[in-house]
This record gives sequence, structure tokens and C-alpha cells, in this order.
Amino acid sequence: MTFKEKIQAGKSLLTSEVGPPKGIETRAILEDAELVRGRVDAINVTDLQSSVMRLGSLAVCSLLKEKGFEPIFQVTCRDRNRLALQSDILSAASLGIENLLILTGDHTTLGDHPQAKPVFDLDSVQLLGAVKGLQAGFDMAGNKLQGRLPEFSMGAVVNPGADPLEPQIIKMEKKIKAGAEFFQTQAVYDVKVFENFLSRIKHLKTTILAGIVLLKSAGMAKYMNQNVAGVSVPENLIDEMNSVSKEDRSKKSIEIAARLIRELKPMCQGIHIMPIGWDKKVPLVLDAAGL
Repeated sequence: MTFKEKIQAGKSLLTSEVGPPKGIETRAILEDAELVRGRVDAINVTDLQSSVMRLGSLAVCSLLKEKGFEPIFQVTCRDRNRLALQSDILSAASLGIENLLILTGDHTTLGDHPQAKPVFDLDSVQLLGAVKGLQAGFDMAGNKLQGRLPEFSMGAVVNPGADPLEPQIIKMEKKIKAGAEFFQTQAVYDVKVFENFLSRIKHLKTTILAGIVLLKSAGMAKYMNQNVAGVSVPENLIDEMNSVSKEDRSKKSIEIAARLIRELKPMCQGIHIMPIGWDKKVPLVLDAAGL
């Protein structure tokens, strides 16, 4: 079954994520993908994550597709106008890429080229609508597409820990109306916060994959609490990370991630693991979580 077919069938889903390199050497990223072959349903490829210039998501998605993986092409609105966005999405379809994750994107001032001019011609809701139009055979100007039409499983993101939460729910409703079929969430560390989020979106018929980001240190946890909107790492997890030596941090991180997965998995339709550079530890997390 394809990822889209699994969503439609209500299957439990598991996705992971890779970040393209800052260069053209792709051997390492393809080796990391091999570590989860047959264990995840699809692999996200980030689109200039954190506004850092890297190899493009579309190129890596194509390489993964050639190797027999099912990639999820992340597309941000930050760097391209509506012409380039629609063109890249058609390009993805022509390469056999069938899954999209649509994001607005981090501002350029956060990355390694802060002087770069941001575009943001469209936001994520508008781009979802544009893709829906392409699938119906028309571009944003109303011009008819030629030949076979693109078909995608379209995803979006949501932050279950946002405060206030209502704007996130309103935007979710707009994204679903625009064509989003699944949502991957921001990192979840507090199960009660996630439970509250789910209770508030019972009226929405969609697929939710809870986001898991591996904690690398107590310092990382504190940084996210102070600087990442909607992410709350409970003090008990920070204490756990502080309780181990530097050498044992990765082991403790895997233990925490696996525990969160076991708690969150029965509550929603799936899990999305974001290793942020710790790609080789994903199989260890899956093992520890019994997946």
C-alpha cells in the first residue's frame, strides 16, 4: 500500500525525517535512509530547514524514490513565488513523488544567509489550495494543465502546544478545507498537552502524527522551552537528562523518545520522528519503542 492508501485505510503510520547535506554528497543521507527501510511508511525530506542553505529537498526525494523509498517532499513558501512553487510541485509529480508536506517556513533571518530576501508570496493554506487546483487540472491563474494530472497525498503541520491553541485549530480547519489529508505535529514532550489538543479537535476528520524530537541534552530542552513557541519540555524530563553523564545522554534520549512514542501512539494515527542530525539513532528508538 502507498502512504496515501494507508491514510485512507486508517492504518497506523510511522514516518521519519532526513535533512539534505550542505553540499552534493548524498551517500551518507542514503545510508541513513537504509537504516529504516521497511520500518517506516515514508521519509520526510526537509526544505532548507531553519533557513540554512542546503541541497534541495526535491533532488533528495528523487534519489530516495529511485532507491525504493516513499519520500515526503517538504515545500516551504519562504523562498519561491507562486510560479516556482507550482513548477516544483509539478516537477515532483513528474518524478513520481506522491507526498507533500506544505509549510510556510522559517524566516530567512534565522538561517545562515540572514541577508536573503524572503518571498512568502503564498502561505501554507494558499499553497495547499494551489496544489488542490493543480490536481484538478488548473494552475493558480486558471490555465488548464496538459496531459496527465498530478496526484498527491497532502500534509501540513500543527503545533499542539500553542498558547492560545484556538488559532492553530482555525488554521487546521482551513488547511483541511484546502486539501490537507494528514498533519505532522511540532515536537511533543508533554502527553497531557497533547491530550488537550486532541480533545479540542475531535470535530476534525483528519490524520494526526505526533512529532518526536530527540533530546540531545538538558540545555537543548531549556533552550526550546525559552525559544520555541508551543514546545514545553517538562521539568522531569530535564532532570532525567541532567541525571546522566555526557556519555550516556544519547541512551537516555532514546529511552525518553521511546517512552513518549509508547504513550502517544495509542492516542493518534501515527508518529513522526525528527532526529535533527541523530539519524543513525532512529532504529534504536524504534527498537526501544517496540516498533
